[in-house]
Amino acid sequence: MTDLTADEARRIILRAQGFLGATARGGGVPAMLRRVGAVQLDTISVLARSHELVAYARLGPVGRSVVERAYWDDPARAFEYWCHAACILPIEQWPLYAFRRRAYRERRFRWHEVPPVVDKVLEQVRSDGPITTADIGGAKNGGPWWDWSDTKIAIEFLLDIGEVVCTRRVGWRRVYELAERAVPADLLAQDLSDDECVTRLTTIAGRSLGVATRADLVDFTRVKGGHAAMLDEALLSGAAGLVPVRVSGWPARRGAGADGPNAWADPAALESEPRGRHRTTPLSPFDSLIWERARAERVFGLNHRLEAYVPKDKRVHGYFAMPVLAGGRIIGRVDPAREGATLVARQVGFEPGGGRARAVEAMSDALWEAASWVGCTDVRVERVGTPDLEAPLRAAVARGPL
Repeated sequence: MTDLTADEARRIILRAQGFLGATARGGGVPAMLRRVGAVQLDTISVLARSHELVAYARLGPVGRSVVERAYWDDPARAFEYWCHAACILPIEQWPLYAFRRRAYRERRFRWHEVPPVVDKVLEQVRSDGPITTADIGGAKNGGPWWDWSDTKIAIEFLLDIGEVVCTRRVGWRRVYELAERAVPADLLAQDLSDDECVTRLTTIAGRSLGVATRADLVDFTRVKGGHAAMLDEALLSGAAGLVPVRVSGWPARRGAGADGPNAWADPAALESEPRGRHRTTPLSPFDSLIWERARAERVFGLNHRLEAYVPKDKRVHGYFAMPVLAGGRIIGRVDPAREGATLVARQVGFEPGGGRARAVEAMSDALWEAASWVGCTDVRVERVGTPDLEAPLRAAVARGPL
């Protein structure tokens, strides 16, 4: 068993996630996707959509069209499916989700009862595909967003069970195609057991997270019941290839005792000390570095939640507050918006502790680089929630980019 300080674990995590060291940025967006294992999708778009922000956070101002092509291209390099949430996944992972496709097929239910029209929709994809929901009668019945039409329920069930797949989008609309036509034949031919699927996904989760508790790995893969038991067996038997570690300050693992291991690590991540330059960047709340609240608090001391669905008068940090990473730590948060060619920091706050002057300069740098990436030529700060740093931040922003 390896003993790690909390700081050592944090640095290993940052390197594993592509925020520390120049080599982490090699290979562009496709390599980034393979490194993180899964990129969460979300409909909210402020500076950009979350899947674009994840690439930007690691690679800097890469062209947004480059990001889109890396995710949705022909031939397929990625596909959309259920991992931590709705995610973009490297196409090589297609065989690993057979366990989930089988489970959905057996249940014939997830959010809605599967309608009789499902066979007809499948035949339409077979004869007319690739298609969008507009081609099969629309996504909604006219009510709230969850009030799906029967054809939308049917096509999503077909996606759940792997008859169809989404490997590209038009705008923000999924394009559905038969899996047998879109997924490479060698991947389609693989027939893995549930155990094999869960074991290999646990390996991917561990490699992506660098150092992780059992709860972190379960959250990444979203397994439960018998599949969670398979994850446990893969860890304890060594089949997942992860090794037990003890991270000081992290909670003890149930049954392991105070001196026992409380986390798991990718052995390759332990072979060398993480070195190199840190990224300074705002993070999407859906970024895998911080997407799980308990882990974000454990690793960074960050207590954060998305407030987009919180009533405006009850928000603390803002509609889409983005934690700002600098020097390997979370230095503050910014709630961004755009007005023409101006990036507007509607609200900025700084975390306590650390070098205050460095935090101000890092926040200004993060705002200006993000502004340039989305085509803005000016930055305006509206509200600063840390009074003693308001004047220094406004002065730093007014000086412009370095």
